[in-house]
Amino acid sequence: MLARDCVEFLQWALPRLGLRWTGFRRVRGQVCKRIARRLDTLGLTTIHAYRQRLAAEPQEWLQLDALCRITISRFYRDRGVFETLGEGILPALADHACARGDTVLRAWSIGCASGEEPYSVSLIWQLRPPPAAASLRLQILATDVDPAVIGRARTGVYPHSSTRDLPAPWRVQAFDIAAGRLMLRPELRRPVHFCCHDIRARPPRLRFDLILCRNLVFTYYEHDLQLQLAKVLGSCLRHPGALVLGSHESLPQAVTGFERWQHGLPIFIRNHVTG
Repeated sequence: MLARDCVEFLQWALPRLGLRWTGFRRVRGQVCKRIARRLDTLGLTTIHAYRQRLAAEPQEWLQLDALCRITISRFYRDRGVFETLGEGILPALADHACARGDTVLRAWSIGCASGEEPYSVSLIWQLRPPPAAASLRLQILATDVDPAVIGRARTGVYPHSSTRDLPAPWRVQAFDIAAGRLMLRPELRRPVHFCCHDIRARPPRLRFDLILCRNLVFTYYEHDLQLQLAKVLGSCLRHPGALVLGSHESLPQAVTGFERWQHGLPIFIRNHVTG
């Protein structure tokens, strides 16, 4: 399969999946390799034959959708964002939760992949706790559409390379070493509950103080779906609450009800949180 044939195919297929080509330009090589392997599995020799398979067997679109999932994850990815969470966002949200008389602070990590993102929030909470943490319990719902990565996340076992962005003392405090790999300690895994969920499906029946939706909806999904899901995320956030996007993402201009926490950071507040 030629590279240009794959690009033309993606430009045709992605909108039919509710995805946008511009989000896939930088990762097209990864997706094209997956599609090439799928063609080999099906015994097909051309991308045209695969289009015919999609037309004849609509269930194959589910397979293609899975091939287009991008999972790049490590602890503290975009360190400045996590530093801001620890220094400003989580303390402010915790103070508001205590003022309401809550005993639980809830977070939702969407597209959590193998778990480094929600576990990073747990690390902040327990290794750099905000003043109000003594009165609150942290609960993190971590969701991903891929059951395989959810299974890996539940083990809490990672290669050393996954922790390269963490503050150095935390690598010692947070992990045990087993068979040359890092195992996150049980007390740091405990606040995180993993389950399979597609953000395009019905959202959880919970309200969250913090939602992390990074490098997913506002990179890969088409504009109308972005608008629809922005409303869903807003409805799932408490007032006030914080929505964290990827470092190169922003909310569409048509989305209202949010304001940026700080210039240059992809953190948006549903009503303003004052610390």
